[in-house]
Amino acid sequence: MTRSDSASPAPAHARAWPRFAVFGAGAVGGYYGGMLARAGVPVWLIGRPAFVQAVRAGGLRLQTAAFDERIAVAADDDAAAARDADVVLVCVKSGDTETAGAALRPHLAPHAVVLSLQNGVDNAARLQRVLGRPVVPVVVYVAAGVEAPGHVRHHGRGELVLAPFPEAAAVQAAFAHAGVPTMVSPAVPQALWTKLAINCAYNALSAITARPYGWLWAQPGVPALLRQVVRECVAVAAAEGIALDEAALQAEVERIATSMATQLSSTARDLLRGRPTEIDHLNGYVVARAAAHGLAAPVNQALHTLVRALQQARAESA
Repeated sequence: MTRSDSASPAPAHARAWPRFAVFGAGAVGGYYGGMLARAGVPVWLIGRPAFVQAVRAGGLRLQTAAFDERIAVAADDDAAAARDADVVLVCVKSGDTETAGAALRPHLAPHAVVLSLQNGVDNAARLQRVLGRPVVPVVVYVAAGVEAPGHVRHHGRGELVLAPFPEAAAVQAAFAHAGVPTMVSPAVPQALWTKLAINCAYNALSAITARPYGWLWAQPGVPALLRQVVRECVAVAAAEGIALDEAALQAEVERIATSMATQLSSTARDLLRGRPTEIDHLNGYVVARAAAHGLAAPVNQALHTLVRALQQARAESA
């Protein structure tokens, strides 16, 4: 296991950094792409037209607790912009994985490394099937949001855990230069499932109530409900061959109620903005895999059904 966790951009050196493309530049892609570009690493942001137009007009506004800057960075809404990239970060929503792969496939250089910076546990495998080439799964620990087109606000954390791959050292060096902590670990499948269980606990309920994590934890009966969600996730992960530490997971869910007390889930933000959520790839994924193994996941199923119903109701009233 190797780790790189520089706290701030290192001094510029005369070296050739890998060229990065960020496909799906929004909150997550905008944050990491912005941090790399701010440090002088060559980056192309590929995103929606409104985001791209704003970045082209005034740079990417990246707002963090440490700085609020406009960063000059190349931006395009065409997947062909990834053609010269050495490293491609795929940051689209889980439901767009196959579409992203189909768009990127004709334009990837033979030597390009593709990293999946996405929620859920199966995106790298799905992307790999479409691209016909290896994809590196990455666990992303960052709280960020798009405040307006071309404006990304960082709320906390930012570290990445990457599965091992031959070019990892060069990629880690670029991220370290940009002040982004990284770790390479063979335990990425366990880490992805751990993150999935936490997302299943909080995302749906935050979306249903439109309330942050601290408020949820303070409501009678909610801690017990979240514990049951986690318990179901642990059982399904075990059936998938992934051993999780349930006690550590339950402790982390409780800790998040304090450390991220004011955080609204990404599912909640999507629902409030009338956008498709990733619920099918969170609680819905757990339900589907439970069924495949002859298991029941009734709390995850209820949360999945409720968010789907709310999503449909929003779509019909739009």
